[in-house]
Amino acid sequence: MDRNKPVLDKHWHLGSSEEELVVAEFEYALMRSIESFNAWQQECLAAVSGHKMSATDNVVLHITRMNDRPKSITELATLMNRADLSNIKYAVRKLVAAGLLEKLSEGSKRKGTRYRATAAGIEMTEAYARLRRELLMPSLGDISGIQDKLDRVTQTLNLVSGIYEQSAHVLAFHRAPVEDEVD
Repeated sequence: MDRNKPVLDKHWHLGSSEEELVVAEFEYALMRSIESFNAWQQECLAAVSGHKMSATDNVVLHITRMNDRPKSITELATLMNRADLSNIKYAVRKLVAAGLLEKLSEGSKRKGTRYRATAAGIEMTEAYARLRRELLMPSLGDISGIQDKLDRVTQTLNLVSGIYEQSAHVLAFHRAPVEDEVD
């Protein structure tokens, strides 16, 4: 083994400077965190429901339940920071079919449609919260200063999310058309 060669090689195509390497490492950690969080959501929801559902289904269910106020598809998309309404609609349809959400129509059929958790949906989200409290919270609580750390990370992620979102908007507006783009 060459003693002059570093043990860890952190250089890769996304980083040609130290600053780019730090951002690339952050993005890699973020990708792994997203996947780990999605796996947690799916397993926790499966444990309390007995059904395999997607992480998106879980987020839609909990966001709909948030503040116990009915929400429209557009509100769900806004709260989830997503533009793929068809996938959100699909998750909502699955949750309605499973009896976890119900459709409420107010005024005109299209503009007044909102969704809320059913009694079964409330029961399931409460069971999810209990399991989360029993399994996840003690492990997190073992980390010294976790509340302050998570608060700082949350603030940082909110700032970084805005930067990524704005950059995506600039690209979407200024990039050349893509071959298979269909309106």
